Amino acid sequence: MIKDGDFIAIFNSIHRVMEAERLLKDQGLKILLIPAPRTLAADCGLAIRYAEDVRPKVEAVLSGAGLLPRDLYRKNGDNFEKLGEEQ
Repeated sequence: MIKDGDFIAIFNSIHRVMEAERLLKDQGLKILLIPAPRTLAADCGLAIRYAEDVRPKVEAVLSGAGLLPRDLYRKNGDNFEKLGEEQ
């Protein structure tokens, strides 16, 4: 379900993730609402998955709506790399 290189957006409430899904789908973006991977903490149990090719548009739509995810991860092999944190 989650391919290497996919992005996983984690939100802090079911309302926010559902609103984000609606906005993104209204824009015709290829995203998928998925159960949050167990290795990632998600308060609402759901996440949004999207590919690299739609990342700029997805994140622009979310930013414009004030719906930035709490955490953003990228699948890298068997692991999820948290983005936005200094290494």
